[in-house]
Amino acid sequence: MDILLFGVGGFIGREIALEARRRGHHVTAAVRDPARHAGTPAADAVVAGDATDADAVARLAAGRDAVLSAIGPGSRGDPAVIPAAARALVLGLPRVGVRRLLVVGGAGTLELSPGVQRLDAPGYPEEYRPQGIAQREALAVLRASALDWTCVSPPIVIAAGASRGVYRVGGDAVLRDAEGRSAISAADYALAFIDELERPRAPGRRITVAY
Repeated sequence: MDILLFGVGGFIGREIALEARRRGHHVTAAVRDPARHAGTPAADAVVAGDATDADAVARLAAGRDAVLSAIGPGSRGDPAVIPAAARALVLGLPRVGVRRLLVVGGAGTLELSPGVQRLDAPGYPEEYRPQGIAQREALAVLRASALDWTCVSPPIVIAAGASRGVYRVGGDAVLRDAEGRSAISAADYALAFIDELERPRAPGRRITVAY
């Protein structure tokens, strides 16, 4: 597939790009400053592009098979970039006939019980709340769109680590293993993400993946 990816600068976006390339897909990474990513092994090509600009999204997405977004605020950025990118994507992609969109979601919007998101539960870390609210807004934007979108929320813990080559898929609720852990490596998250790209099981839905 010919893929346009926003967010290659983050550790999840990089793993997604590497997994896509490993499988033979052509990955074009759209970034604000291409000079910072020149020669990256995570992309076949690097171009200038702003995920929050619907015109730029349309221009760069034209002719692609799919668009992937791992946009986030980074360690000190503004979480508002998350819903802003979602709005630009759902406005820009239909202009050029691109329907398939996969987005990295947030774990804060996963439910602990029906209708109760982690974000709204007691004890949710305050430092993550602004980003969680932004992810909730972005998810609402996706759900209101007519694209063939899928939002893949990571589990509560996602970190660097070797791939096990396995994962389980859930829906809107936190997915835990037999010991109550909700975790996955970034490499196996990327594995699940590209599996969903190649074999769509959840168009128009949010899913989560974990061990």
